Amino acid sequence: MTDWTAHTQQARAWFESLRDAICGAFEAIEHEAGSDASFEYTPWQRAAHHDEDGDTGGGVRGLMKGKIFEKVGVNVSTVHGTFSPNFASSINGASVDQPGFTATGISLVAHMANPHVPAVHMNTRFLTTTKAWFGGGADLNPPIPYEDDTQAFHEAFKSACDAHEPGDYDRFKAWADDYFYIPHRGVHRGVGGIFYDHLDCADQVAWDANFAFTKAVGETFLDIFPQIVRRRMAAAYTPAEKQTQLEWRGRYAEFNLVYDRGTTFGLKTGGNVEAILMSLPPEAAWS
Repeated sequence: MTDWTAHTQQARAWFESLRDAICGAFEAIEHEAGSDASFEYTPWQRAAHHDEDGDTGGGVRGLMKGKIFEKVGVNVSTVHGTFSPNFASSINGASVDQPGFTATGISLVAHMANPHVPAVHMNTRFLTTTKAWFGGGADLNPPIPYEDDTQAFHEAFKSACDAHEPGDYDRFKAWADDYFYIPHRGVHRGVGGIFYDHLDCADQVAWDANFAFTKAVGETFLDIFPQIVRRRMAAAYTPAEKQTQLEWRGRYAEFNLVYDRGTTFGLKTGGNVEAILMSLPPEAAWS
């Protein structure tokens, strides 16, 4: 079995550099708006689970609450250990007999103060069990949708997919539409984006291609989302539009607590609870 330790560290370094670039870009937007908000970083260590002992990794939770970004979290974690027997069989390449894993990734959720500015989610990750693979994606979540924002977001990620052999925009867009759906409401969480998983790294060639695509996803997000924020952040809004945002946030919270696989993975592998649940909005309403 391939030793993926060096690859995990390479991916980790990239995710950390992407985190720094995104946080810098978001802070710049706050400063343009006359705010001195900045990210606060809280390191955490993963608690050992099951028969584990010693260092099992951890991460850093970055959190900012500002004038434009009402609440934005950017988390990077690198953890390793063993899955519980009842969870191992649900993970690609893991089993009760071979429950070991490593995981490194970046996860971001931004909830915006102005209801005309869309919320957004992005994550990319590299995992190993008896297999090794990349996954990730990004999706736009506007309480008040604008077609030009939606089109710009999708065109950006289509270009990223078209430029890389592992990318498949039509399939990844459909995957996002299917994944970010709230069955009990009969609605999608937002206007979609792309979602992909299990880009398997059978050899170095596959690793290089999948890693290049995953980096392109992060770079595309860093380029397109600040453009959309700046387009909408000064728009006036009414109390009714704010209420629309709060009720939409309730749907967002329902999805993340009931259906989101990342939330489940983090809670079942000893992740930091505050970092895992940073995706929840600071305020929501149910009518």
